[in-house]
Amino acid sequence: MKKNIIKKLFIKISRKIGFEIIDQNEFVSPTLNKELNKNITIDEKSIVLPLGEVKLTRKIKDLLIIFRTNMNIDIWDQNKKRIFEKPKKEYAKRSLKSIIKSIENLNKIYSSINIELIILDNGSKSEDLDQLEQMLSTTNINSTIIKHDNSEHKSIIKMQKNPETYSNLSSLLKCFEIGKEKGKDLVYFVEDDYIHFKSSLEEMIGTYERISSQLKNELFICPADYPYSYMNNEKTNLLIGNKRHWRTVNKTLCTFMTSKIFIDKYWDNLFKNCLDRHDPFEKYLNQIYENEICISPIKSLSLHMTNINSSYGLSPFINYKSIWEENSND
Repeated sequence: MKKNIIKKLFIKISRKIGFEIIDQNEFVSPTLNKELNKNITIDEKSIVLPLGEVKLTRKIKDLLIIFRTNMNIDIWDQNKKRIFEKPKKEYAKRSLKSIIKSIENLNKIYSSINIELIILDNGSKSEDLDQLEQMLSTTNINSTIIKHDNSEHKSIIKMQKNPETYSNLSSLLKCFEIGKEKGKDLVYFVEDDYIHFKSSLEEMIGTYERISSQLKNELFICPADYPYSYMNNEKTNLLIGNKRHWRTVNKTLCTFMTSKIFIDKYWDNLFKNCLDRHDPFEKYLNQIYENEICISPIKSLSLHMTNINSSYGLSPFINYKSIWEENSND
């Protein structure tokens, strides 16, 4: 009994002075009252065994998700077929369903974060858009559908030989404009052919808080582990997120998360990227990563559902058929 009293007193004192106790015999933390094989991160600190804790000085308060869709165009600027060779609307619906599931999971774990979802549509058929609206109507997510008119940017964006390219540039610029206008903290720009794992947003937010707190700076997060990252001999740094490893990257596509602070800071890059078709398409976006940290997960948290041979597509070591079927609307 005396030992138990001393143990309880020691745990109480440890909590008061901000230390956590690890019982490696029982593999539990008495101060956290948690098993160590579970998530042991708490509000004020990110804890990863055996690396200890990171005090979370960068807490996320608001997340704006901008989902950009056009269900009539299979793949921008290409005639290739996507994996599973389904109509484009199937990829958009499954992508949205996966994001809804990920938002609901995020709400359970980070209940204090204000989340808003905006769907920016650029030319989908009314009946297809109605299906997305029906999916949202069964949730409690704060969501809005905006129908974009490409003529809004006719005096800004250079006319393209391919109308689809102009449309792509215009809708992307509109997403950036919405992020700049409505974003309060983090903004996630996501295209309609990325199927997310349930834990995706939870891990992205937890990792943003942890790594941003360590770096004392904002950053960019890409949710996909693209195959092109392994096709050359470029050097990378490995970082620890809240549940997995992340690597630094110097290129992304147009699906990424960042802060309103960085949207304002690098607005010229975002704006210029949409004025013409560059080579690569993300030329001015990639220039930002010469100055700022951008990371992607190992393994992937999202699957880019494009052609199976695309270097910008399917991430390694993922069960593609499983994640496709898990997000069916049947």
